[in-house]
Amino acid sequence: MKRITHGAGGGIDVLRISEDDRPSPGAGEVLIEVHYAGVNRPDIQQRSGSYPPPPGASPYLGLEVSGTIAALGPGVSNRKVGDQVCALTPGGGYAEFCLVDGRHCLPIPAGLTLLQAAALPENYFTVWANVFDRAQLQDGMSILVHGGSSGIGLTAIQLAHAFGAKVFTTAGSAKKLEACLAAGASAAFNYREEDFVEAILRETDGRGVDIVLDMVGTPYVERNIQCLAVEGCLLQISFLMGSHFSFDATPLMRKRLTLTGSTLRGRTDQQKAEIARNLKANVWPLLAAGKCLPVIDSVFSFEQAGEAHALMESSQHIGKIMLAVKGDRDAAQ
Repeated sequence: MKRITHGAGGGIDVLRISEDDRPSPGAGEVLIEVHYAGVNRPDIQQRSGSYPPPPGASPYLGLEVSGTIAALGPGVSNRKVGDQVCALTPGGGYAEFCLVDGRHCLPIPAGLTLLQAAALPENYFTVWANVFDRAQLQDGMSILVHGGSSGIGLTAIQLAHAFGAKVFTTAGSAKKLEACLAAGASAAFNYREEDFVEAILRETDGRGVDIVLDMVGTPYVERNIQCLAVEGCLLQISFLMGSHFSFDATPLMRKRLTLTGSTLRGRTDQQKAEIARNLKANVWPLLAAGKCLPVIDSVFSFEQAGEAHALMESSQHIGKIMLAVKGDRDAAQ
C-alpha cells in the first residue's frame, strides 16, 4: 500500500509517498481502506519535528479518516467488513489503509458524504471533550472562541450555538468573520483591528463570558482571563504562539476561575471511546438533520499533501483541508 512519510521531519519537501505492507488488525482493531483523510494543525507540527507522537501511537501523519472497513481484528463484534465509517486514528491516516481501534469508528451520519464524514472526528472529538466535558457548556451560557474560522473554531461555534450558548469569536479578516457569523456566532471581532477584551466586555455589559476556548497561548492568556466572568473557565487546546507566560493571578481567586486544557491524541483508548459514544448520542442526530455540518475549504489529491500543508501553514483557509486518498477530489469539489 501507499502511505505518506516525513522522515526525520522538516519543511513540506520532506513529505514522500512510500510503499509499505498492508497492515493486519490486532485485537479490537479494524483496518480501514481510506477514502479521505483530514489535514490538521498537529500534522504540521509533527511533520516539522515539534510534536512527536505519544508513546505507542503510529509514527505517521493523519489523525482522522473516512472509508470502508477492509478487515476486522479479534474481538470486534459491532462492525463488519464493508461498513463505511469515519474514525479518529492514532496516526497513519495519510495512507491507503489505516489501523484504528474499533471503538473509535463512527457510522457515516445520514445524508453526509464520505468527504464530509472524514472532516468530523478530530474537530468534533476535540470540541466535545473540552467544551462539553471539561467546561460543561450548557444552554444559556456564553463562550468566546478564538480562531473562529479554523476547523476547530467553526465546529465549536456551531455546536455551542446548537446547544443554546451565546457565541463570540475572533478571526483575522472580513471574509473569515462572515463565515463565523454564518456558523452561529452572535458577534465576531477582527483581532487585527479591535481589542477583543474591550469588545467582549462591551457585548456582555461588563460581565464577561463563561468559557474561553483558546489555541493561541502566550499573548492571549492574561487577556482571556480579563474576558472571563465569575466562575469562568479558560480552555487551552493548543499553543500556536507560545506556552510560557506570567501574569497577575489575583483575578483567578477573585473571580474563582478555572484554567484547564487537554490534548486528544494522548488520551487513553477508553477515554476516546467514551467521547465517540457521546458524539453518536448527542451530535450525530444534529448532523443527520443537516445541522452543524463541517465546513470544507479545499480538497487536495494524495500526491498534493505538501500543498495541503502549505495552505494550512498560510492560515488562509476557512474550515477543513482534506486529502482525497481513494475518493474523487474533482467530484468532491
